[in-house]
Amino acid sequence: MVNCYVVEGRNGLVAIDSALTVSDSKALRAKVDALGKPLRAILLTHGHPDHYNGVVYLMEGKSVPVYATARVAKVIRDWDGAKEKQWKPVFGAEWPPQRKFADHEAQDGDKLTFDELEFVVHDLGPGESYADSYWELTSPVGAAFIGDEVLNGSHAYTNDGHTADWIKNLDRLSRALKGVKRVFPGHGSAGDTSLFNWEKQYLTKYRKEVEALHAGRDKLSDEQKKTLVERMKAAYPSAGNEFMIALGADAVAAELEHAHSTADHAK
Repeated sequence: MVNCYVVEGRNGLVAIDSALTVSDSKALRAKVDALGKPLRAILLTHGHPDHYNGVVYLMEGKSVPVYATARVAKVIRDWDGAKEKQWKPVFGAEWPPQRKFADHEAQDGDKLTFDELEFVVHDLGPGESYADSYWELTSPVGAAFIGDEVLNGSHAYTNDGHTADWIKNLDRLSRALKGVKRVFPGHGSAGDTSLFNWEKQYLTKYRKEVEALHAGRDKLSDEQKKTLVERMKAAYPSAGNEFMIALGADAVAAELEHAHSTADHAK
């Protein structure tokens, strides 16, 4: 359910993100080996463990530079322990016992070239996670690897509570990538820039339903979460990861309540 990508050049490969579990991480490495070319670099889009957990397996003991923006690198370092505590009981032996973090920090707009493959990194700030970025392939063809700015065909992970910033990021991406025909999301099928509108509509609907339910509180009751799940499933009946509907409800309720309090204070 997590996308990771390998871009093949004439003489080498570049990976964007990695897998979540031990098995999937080893499977990704097997795909890299099957191409028979050296892995030049690993580029990370954001700091959620399903996108960096498997880096150590992808490297397979070799010296491969791992790049991320400074903000993404910091989120990974700061949150890795808490994420392990949260999710290791769920995944058990499939949770990688060792993780490898970014060892090269890139700034917004930096251009990185690996043989003929040219990437530009763009720092988005908070969005789906506490710090997001995307990597644009500018040569020899145009494409964008956008991480979890879009979860195509899936209910969204809103638990980090930055949905307003996330919507702004989607508007920014729509402008910046206008004309780019190949957009690769962190979850779900690839597509074009119409993916951004799909995600924006989803987030707008989710925020509207939480707004209608939270009644001035920074949390939803169990009954309210049940209603939220029913409404989002009705609106998106084929979307996967239904557990995420309720998972992020309190975070978005708190986000909305904080926005209202800030607005009232400014008056």
